[in-house]
Amino acid sequence: MDQELSKLLNQEQYQAVCHFQGPLLVLAGAGSGKTRIVTYRIARLMREGVSPSAILALTFTNKAAHEMLERVRKLTNSYVSITTFHSIGAKILRESIAHLGYNPDFTIYDADDAEKLIRTCLDTLNLKNKDYSPRAFAGMISNAKNQMQSFDEVDSSGDSPVEQVFPQVYRLYQTRLKECNAVDFDDLLYLTTKLFQDHPQVLEQYQDRWQFLHIDEYQDTNHAQYIMAKLLVAKSGNIFVVGDPDQSIYSWRGANIRNILDFQKDYPGAKLVRLEQNYRSRSNILDAANSLIVHNRNRLEKRLWSDRGQGEKISVYIGEDERMEADFVVNQICQQKENSTISFNEMVIFYRTNFQSRAFEDALLRRGIPYQIIGGVSFYQRREIKDILGFIRLAYSGSDLISFLRTVNIPKRGIGAATLDKICLEADIQKKNVMEFCTALVNQETILPNARLGLKQREGLKNFVELIRELRVVAASGSVRELVVEAIRLSGYLGYLKDDKESYEERKENLDELISKAAEWELTTEEPTLQAFLEELSLKADANANQQGDDKVNLMTLHNGKGLEFDVAFLVGMEEDLFPHANCRGSYEAIEEERRLCYVGMTRAKEVLYLTAAQSRFLWGTFRYMRPSRFLTEIPKEYLQNVRYHHRVQKFT
Repeated sequence: MDQELSKLLNQEQYQAVCHFQGPLLVLAGAGSGKTRIVTYRIARLMREGVSPSAILALTFTNKAAHEMLERVRKLTNSYVSITTFHSIGAKILRESIAHLGYNPDFTIYDADDAEKLIRTCLDTLNLKNKDYSPRAFAGMISNAKNQMQSFDEVDSSGDSPVEQVFPQVYRLYQTRLKECNAVDFDDLLYLTTKLFQDHPQVLEQYQDRWQFLHIDEYQDTNHAQYIMAKLLVAKSGNIFVVGDPDQSIYSWRGANIRNILDFQKDYPGAKLVRLEQNYRSRSNILDAANSLIVHNRNRLEKRLWSDRGQGEKISVYIGEDERMEADFVVNQICQQKENSTISFNEMVIFYRTNFQSRAFEDALLRRGIPYQIIGGVSFYQRREIKDILGFIRLAYSGSDLISFLRTVNIPKRGIGAATLDKICLEADIQKKNVMEFCTALVNQETILPNARLGLKQREGLKNFVELIRELRVVAASGSVRELVVEAIRLSGYLGYLKDDKESYEERKENLDELISKAAEWELTTEEPTLQAFLEELSLKADANANQQGDDKVNLMTLHNGKGLEFDVAFLVGMEEDLFPHANCRGSYEAIEEERRLCYVGMTRAKEVLYLTAAQSRFLWGTFRYMRPSRFLTEIPKEYLQNVRYHHRVQKFT
């Protein structure tokens, strides 16, 4: 087998695969064949006489685990435990959770179940203030468990009321879970690790069972996963990890880059193998990416190289505004499609945050180019965009029944589905549009047969009618941009969004981008009427929904691009406060993670890479002059070529 392996693997890969006992860190650069290393190493262990049942391999997604499992089966025709951290945690707990006082037939609560249980805890503790969001507490509990903190160990000295009551909410939640003989998703790591820590005899059983541990994407491990792995191999010392600190981009999920940076300290005598040959990208792309990432202090030295040829220089384009930037990108997509054999689905537009998709979706739709949002929803289909447009459409036409039903309970007004059905039916009987009928109803000029509005419902409906009336006044005298701003403000929509603290910032950014869209539209449209604005947005949403075929340009955030590769990649919005993001100001560690994110994006490109920016843009609802991203200046000019684009003015259609 060794002779066969030496032909299939390069020298460094072969060295890693042939490692037998003791700790090993494989520093696997982008596109260096890390999955192959893990699977061939497992196959070689079995060739050396290791039982398949003594081998365990852990990764982060079911897809990655399945791919690895299939490769090992083809190589060995044997079954090996290759699974995710959470799945192995569930397996261990099914076998041994009785030591923690649970029954082995426990239920695993999903996120929705967990939030419902937290809501009952808040009711019990009489914490019904709107600031006490079940989802916010769920996030805090998740973070605590991933850091291996019990309810007795979390800090209650924070400034906010939520932080001060968090320990008692966490305590009651965990008590209720146990009473229900249930665990949540994070318990699959937390309780497994607690089981190992508190019951050494149980830990030893699993140490004896799995004597060779493999971990893929080790840079993405959190503290609970780190401790679990450390305990599992404390007896054998046989831990084989593959990862790349230069691709550590998930600290917001709890990933700790120190786990991989300190591996050789945690496991004295550990060997290190660097996989630096990249089989994906052209040399010029890799040289540029190498030159960027060396600006980070927190890393292990590694320099990617390729024998695929130098390739084209990286094209840099800086447009006057975001519309010119988007038009340039779409023009280049068309040229790549026409001048080469590259299909649309081998091209990608990477952006830092989701709201940036809007300008590129608009440009693609203008040119009739099919696209798909990976890991997200098209801009005009996002909930918050449809909600605010619902208010505006109702202000434009009181007959818009769908917009009425969408918005009447935003925020909650206690008007149930049965009452709404009766309102719609009676409006139809009286030959009035729905807003005319609601106005007459709250003014007591008509009644709702066979139903009676309670005081809260009547007051809620009255406030809604007044909101739409005020928006009509704005629509009659103000600009479209002013109407969007006022729809957000008068509806109290931002306060409504704050109930979901995890998604609040992203949804707010999308609303700011809707304001920017309205402002841009008024500047570029000959007759910027409200009717035309609403028609255009409806047509865009419909055009995207009805795109046919599989050959589509990919749009996604840089975080969603991890592990993927494309012939042609565009990294857009390369400006300070966009990328690196404004939230990273003043934090060297956060800037380093942003730089790693840029590095990941660059190394997705196989053949052609573009970096684009705008000199000015409507950002967060206002016009701003932008500064080029520091990442553009950190890449040596020898790898770049500045390109120009003769913008051709196009009307929106």
